[in-house]
Amino acid sequence: MALHVIVGAGPVGTATARLLAERGDRVRLVTRRGSGPAHPAVEPVAADAADADRLAELAEGAAAIYNCANPAYHRWTTDWPPLADALLRAAERAGAVLATVGNLYGYGPVDGPMSEATPPRPNSVKGQVRARMWADALAAHRAGRVRVTEVRGSDYLGAGAQSVPTLLVLPRLLAGRRAVVPADLDAPHSWTYVGDVARTLVAAAGDERGRGRPWHVPSPPPVSVRALAARAATLAGTPAPKLSRMPRAVLWLGGLADPTAREMREVAYQFDRPFVLDSTAATATFGIEPTPSDDVLAETLAALRR
Repeated sequence: MALHVIVGAGPVGTATARLLAERGDRVRLVTRRGSGPAHPAVEPVAADAADADRLAELAEGAAAIYNCANPAYHRWTTDWPPLADALLRAAERAGAVLATVGNLYGYGPVDGPMSEATPPRPNSVKGQVRARMWADALAAHRAGRVRVTEVRGSDYLGAGAQSVPTLLVLPRLLAGRRAVVPADLDAPHSWTYVGDVARTLVAAAGDERGRGRPWHVPSPPPVSVRALAARAATLAGTPAPKLSRMPRAVLWLGGLADPTAREMREVAYQFDRPFVLDSTAATATFGIEPTPSDDVLAETLAALRR
């Protein structure tokens, strides 16, 4: 029974912990408060993951360390660099694979679908942070110091996910109210299920073919915000969604008081045009098919109703 260490108990960290525990592995879940899902194979530990010595101690004998951490959106520039460095050093000292949950910010605006071969051209501070994290990890991998992999998904759906649909669209739909969304409502957009992120993360960490490169999480064909909301309304048995596009000036003004809205300004391009993920490589390599969209929406809606 292998030991796996997970940093972060958000929706992806929790899904990863459950996946590993249910297949018979031992899981040590590290968070500042010692939180995590209730499962006999999951050991919650309260610790600061930015402390490389403590993390290496917790990861001694582990097969892998999974970076599922998620610093506050407005603190990426201050919190990610020391945390990423500690995770890398801890994995090196423990001899564990470092498997990181990444995102698509590092690509910047693109024309056409994004694949793992898309060159990094971040046009945002947050994108630069994530691109640097991967560049540092890949350099350590190529130097033979540590084995690394990274999985990248688009905006999340699923229980606990925080994204434009789960924060701005679906709760309003369930309440029968109009949703005002900072997006082109009809642009195709890829959506990624948190459970599929966990499946891909575990597969890439445990397979030699998964290391030394990024992987895109298998995700269903893209659909627009409007189409996603319409399908959700059908599944939820609610009236057709009422949607309006939020003017850019409103988002800008919202950022004066809300740090999350302020940080969204520089990545608003992701919702101004088609934002499409090519995830065929992971499906071909690991045999992972995306969870059906209706199942994902049903889970998301059920979680929002609780």
